[in-house]
Amino acid sequence: MPEGTFVIVGASLAGSKAAETLREEGFSGRILLIGEEIERPYERPPLSKGFLLDKEPREKAHVHESDWYDKHDVELRLGVSVTAIDRAGHEVRLSTKEPIGYDKLLLATGASPRRLEVPGSKLQGIHYLRTMADAAKLKQALAPGGRRVVVAGAGWIGLETAAAAREHGNDVTLIEPEPAPLHAAVGPELGGMFAELHREHGVDLRLDQGVAGFWGAGQVSAVVTSGGAEVPADVVIVGIGVRPNTRLAEDAGLEVSDGVLVDQSLQTSDPDIYAAGDVANAYNPLLGRRIRVEHWANALDGGPAAARAMLGRPVVYDRIPYFFSDQYDLGMEMSGVASPGEYDEVVYRGDAATREFIAFWLSGGRVVAGMNVNVWDVTDEIQALIRSSRPIAPARLADPNTPLADLA
Repeated sequence: MPEGTFVIVGASLAGSKAAETLREEGFSGRILLIGEEIERPYERPPLSKGFLLDKEPREKAHVHESDWYDKHDVELRLGVSVTAIDRAGHEVRLSTKEPIGYDKLLLATGASPRRLEVPGSKLQGIHYLRTMADAAKLKQALAPGGRRVVVAGAGWIGLETAAAAREHGNDVTLIEPEPAPLHAAVGPELGGMFAELHREHGVDLRLDQGVAGFWGAGQVSAVVTSGGAEVPADVVIVGIGVRPNTRLAEDAGLEVSDGVLVDQSLQTSDPDIYAAGDVANAYNPLLGRRIRVEHWANALDGGPAAARAMLGRPVVYDRIPYFFSDQYDLGMEMSGVASPGEYDEVVYRGDAATREFIAFWLSGGRVVAGMNVNVWDVTDEIQALIRSSRPIAPARLADPNTPLADLA
């Protein structure tokens, strides 16, 4: 068992679960968990779901109880950033100017929202959602109800915040440059279902349009679309994706391309530095290529995997990407990758009209992704189908009388 000092940059879900795993695996050396926020590590899904809807308290999002870190001898440094990595000296430098030596280093620095760089983008009332502080501010803006809310971007964050805004009693307009919501994530077939869902709940959905600018005198009062329309707005939510936080890695000379490049054990080009979570662009041997996954499950699973690799354990991180979402009365889970170009057919099992079904994305007759909508306890079976990589007749996939377990 290696000893010494293990430094984790990023007091995130991935970072905190890595620290937890190090202790569970018997590591007795020094662990420093360093985070820029003043909030102790928390999970991000509640920020656009339960917490934003005021259905869950702030504390429920935290990964550990407040005394967990002291009890497990994990040095939690909050409100502090790492400004540089000295690979040759095995040292990181903090924003406090303090140098800290490391034997192994984990980068769990996450990602930051992409910004809309258009006229008026600095006006008050334009929100981005990434942190607990962002969510608290947005909830305060939405909770009174009766506001005119414009959401830019119909990805997962855009759809979930649009649903929350409607449930708080606001008028909502959703602007998306693609022909369907979630076009890059699930393709037009399922994207169309989400468009219908939001329209049924009163969202004014404007597709094939982008945001050209914002109007207002200090406070945003309107959004200008790429088609020239002016949409009145008291509150704007921008959800157009994120960028991995790779500056530290780049400055340190690590290999970076759409994230920090890591192998199947989450090791970077430096054998003593690892990366996990949103920032890691990892080689996935199951998929046979690199993939950077921005979802909760990747942080939950990737942090522990990196911790074991840092301890010298054999690690093959080949998790199937997994995501879940709740919007109005629709709950769903998704496994796999279903971007346009990744599949050639979508097969449904169940009643898509009543939104109780499983959708399978196939490529060459093999299941590459699956989404269960208001159908539960089938994720393991769907992931087994993806892992098997066996050609399956679409008629058997669609037949509810054929157990999924029999198809893997």
